[in-house]
Amino acid sequence: MINISKYYKEEEISSEVTALYAVIAPILKGIVFSLKRDMLNDFDLTYDTITLAQLARVYREGSGDHGICFEYAIHDAIMHNNPDVLARIDTALIKFCKIKNGNPISILFGAEKNGALQLIASTYKYLTDNSALLTGTKGQPVKLKKHIQGVINAFRKPSEREKLPNSINGLWKADLFIGKTEKDQWVGATVKTNPSQLEGARGLRLALIPADHGRTDKIYKNEAKNLIICPLPYDRSFVEIFFQGWNIVKTFLNADAQLPKEILLPRSSDRFVCKELQIRRTYPVLGVVEAFEVLQQPGLIAVKDGTVPLHTTTQTPSIDKIIAPMTIN
Repeated sequence: MINISKYYKEEEISSEVTALYAVIAPILKGIVFSLKRDMLNDFDLTYDTITLAQLARVYREGSGDHGICFEYAIHDAIMHNNPDVLARIDTALIKFCKIKNGNPISILFGAEKNGALQLIASTYKYLTDNSALLTGTKGQPVKLKKHIQGVINAFRKPSEREKLPNSINGLWKADLFIGKTEKDQWVGATVKTNPSQLEGARGLRLALIPADHGRTDKIYKNEAKNLIICPLPYDRSFVEIFFQGWNIVKTFLNADAQLPKEILLPRSSDRFVCKELQIRRTYPVLGVVEAFEVLQQPGLIAVKDGTVPLHTTTQTPSIDKIIAPMTIN
């Protein structure tokens, strides 16, 4: 028998629009924090003051921006108890990492986005001096909090990487730290929108990727990379909504923070959300993020703890069971 937490909806999600609000908020945050501070200084802007209209004029999509926003979306989904994402990650933590009891927590490793401030703030909130990093290798787990600054230094300067303990000298490649405060155990996670780009590294344990269309989304261990591969649900679920939200934001910014031509956003729900962005184009982006977070319907899930036989498997619910379709005129 193993302990499990069953995630289920406590209220019906009112429409696809609320799901889009839920992914567009972290996408906007990811785009803002992907901007270089020097570039903002050139325009006399800051992360806190830049508006949607200004973002549309200074932002130029980079090759890694899509992945950064996916990291933010997964982090946000964990912290806001998205049932599709939470159920998958909790299964990986319980069955493969042996981290039981409690709800998953995510710490965003923001060193390459907005300095280390966000990571350090989360560190003091969630980590203790006894927080153990599980790497899937033999030996005593290292204390994560003790090595956080070293991991940040290793990301910024290759010369600092040799100063990390050998067992975690690849931890600077982590995108998230995921764990449970009840057990005070954590794993380093890498996030990739393209599974072919997955790389193993000492210190990394969990890999979060989109599930393939129509193929198995089975969680499994890649022995060669020493990674637990955790595909996140795609069809009519979290990943598909993320790509839909990414397309809305990118199209909106390309249209100078205005509603684009209908052929570019033909879905009524997409255009509705884009109009909500348009009427806020003169507001600071991070203020819009807060507004969209408020617009998300609260109380979406509850958690029930229990036990099941180890051989029992459960399927992730389809998004059409948690998102009621809505027609917007």
